[in-house]
Amino acid sequence: MVMRPGMWKVTMTTFTAYIEFDEETKLYVGSVPGIPGAHTQAASLDELRANLQEVLELCLEEQTDLRGQLPKFIGVQQIEVA
Repeated sequence: MVMRPGMWKVTMTTFTAYIEFDEETKLYVGSVPGIPGAHTQAASLDELRANLQEVLELCLEEQTDLRGQLPKFIGVQQIEVA
């Protein structure tokens, strides 16, 4: 792609969301660790993904200082207890 005067260069950032299903409400609940306010719910996973994208955009727009301090996803661990 050739950059022309007046064109914006958009930098994409990938986030990792934690998703669970709430049996009581029958909704998927998603949150992005390390981003205050980045949580939402939806009836389907597709809707949840769209909602998470929107809420992330709003959080980053409102909290401009977050761009330089984004958390780095390391992994997930499952812990078994009796």
